[in-house]
Amino acid sequence: MIGYQEMLTDPSYAGQIVVPTYPLIGNYGTSQQDVESNRIQVRGFVVREECVQPNHYLNQKTLHDYLLENHIPGLHGIDTRSLTRKLRSHGVMMGYLTAEKSPEEALAALKRLPDYGSVDFVRKVSTPHPYTWEPEADDETLPHIVVLDCGLKYNILRLLKKQGCRVTAVPCATSAKDILGMNPDGILLSPGPGDPELLDYIVETVKGLLDKRPMMGICLGNQLIARAFGGKNFKLKFGHRGGNHPVRDLKTSRIHITAQNHGYAVDPDTLKDGLEVTHINLNDGTVEGLKHKELPIFCIQYHSEASPGPLDNTYLFADFMKMVMGLIPLNPPFTKGEI
Repeated sequence: MIGYQEMLTDPSYAGQIVVPTYPLIGNYGTSQQDVESNRIQVRGFVVREECVQPNHYLNQKTLHDYLLENHIPGLHGIDTRSLTRKLRSHGVMMGYLTAEKSPEEALAALKRLPDYGSVDFVRKVSTPHPYTWEPEADDETLPHIVVLDCGLKYNILRLLKKQGCRVTAVPCATSAKDILGMNPDGILLSPGPGDPELLDYIVETVKGLLDKRPMMGICLGNQLIARAFGGKNFKLKFGHRGGNHPVRDLKTSRIHITAQNHGYAVDPDTLKDGLEVTHINLNDGTVEGLKHKELPIFCIQYHSEASPGPLDNTYLFADFMKMVMGLIPLNPPFTKGEI
């Protein structure tokens, strides 16, 4: 019912045609308040019914006008639940939206396109230059968190700022040396789109940071940390999408309802060098969280920043800051590595 503008602007959806299963989309319009990146990231949007008369005090334009203004093709009036069942049976597929080609021409054009899994979309969505999120005059006295932007949502930066941090986002190709040169107190690896097996250059960066600073990874960040410790990832049949995925914390047995958006998962049988599984998905048993037995490193496969919700897991940012500030005891104690 809600959250479609956050989905449209989520970089993890870069290069994809998104199909919500809820039948009516656009009921509260669109507003600048609900964007999660600097542009619409999806390549197409398909809905059952488009609301042409949205009603909300923050509404600035209809969903149709929002897509049109950003040159994103949309389609309405199809049975999206039937399409969902097909995708769940056959797995994710390449797709093509057009009003200018015949079905035969569109299919031929689709076959000429590279497969989604062969494209490094992280480079396409990452910031081209470092920037500080909403800097203030007294920020220099605050803990400094560097976020490696592999396709982050703005709410990650908002929540870190809310924890009392100075936050700097850096491009995905930033080296470990350059990140450490910013003298961060902690490092966060953001979510992002595509296959983590294509990102050797980021894995090398992560390897150079593992024993230097406390680290948190989210979604793609989880997969990259696993790779940096020698683990591997695999492609899911149709991925985890939406805001209602149950995840079990193996330490407490507590069940969290989580927002998810990924098409790949960590292979637990390949984990080594001190990484252990902390969370699992109750729907299919896949890995949803990892932590290191000695180093101040933990990561999750789901979206703790929500936006859209649920907000159940934003506490993880507070846990990260406790780790950064040395409030969570480690065995053995951790000392910052030399730069």
